[in-house]
Amino acid sequence: MNTLKIPKLRVSECETVFDKIKRMMDSAAIADINQINWKSEFPKSFPVKVYAAHDGNRLFLLYSVKNELLRVVSSKDSEPVWKDSCVEFFMQRDGEKQYCNFECNAHGVLLAARRETRETTEQLSAAKMESIVRYSLINHHYQAGEQLSDWLLYLEIPKECMGFSDAESLHRQTIRGNFYKCGDETPQPHYISWNPIDMPAPNFHVPQFFGTLEFE
Repeated sequence: MNTLKIPKLRVSECETVFDKIKRMMDSAAIADINQINWKSEFPKSFPVKVYAAHDGNRLFLLYSVKNELLRVVSSKDSEPVWKDSCVEFFMQRDGEKQYCNFECNAHGVLLAARRETRETTEQLSAAKMESIVRYSLINHHYQAGEQLSDWLLYLEIPKECMGFSDAESLHRQTIRGNFYKCGDETPQPHYISWNPIDMPAPNFHVPQFFGTLEFE
């Protein structure tokens, strides 16, 4: 499984979200989301990257997606965003059975929860949902007469939403996780991951296939 070393950056000191995005692109760790796990049924892929950094209190993620036939239907948090053009982050602390999932469509609509299985879930509180910052930027263009979209999704996830206490820091923590790109009901359904998944059918709720995230 892959390992990603996540640097400590002062992203929150940037004045605007555009400055934050530039700092992430200049200095954050980069992971390619390029594993097509169910090629025979869902072969579609396109360029997807995630940039990752932290400041001890928050995890900063910036997803970059190119050339997607966009679908965005969910408009309220906790709706089924995985049916839309969606990016996801799943993580688990060492020694814990529960894991957390953070899923956002291209408009920044969020589904977030703590889980033991795909079916056993505890949604994050309203206060925690509000604390997760999201910005999206979408650029439409045409290719062979078809409208495609390049989009960025910027996230700030407080450590408390990831299961850390106020007294803990992300500094020097090691957790397990995976990054995903999906779209169950998009014009081109797809299920792409950072770490490969060896399952017979699409399923991202598989901590046994998580990689390693090392926070500097």
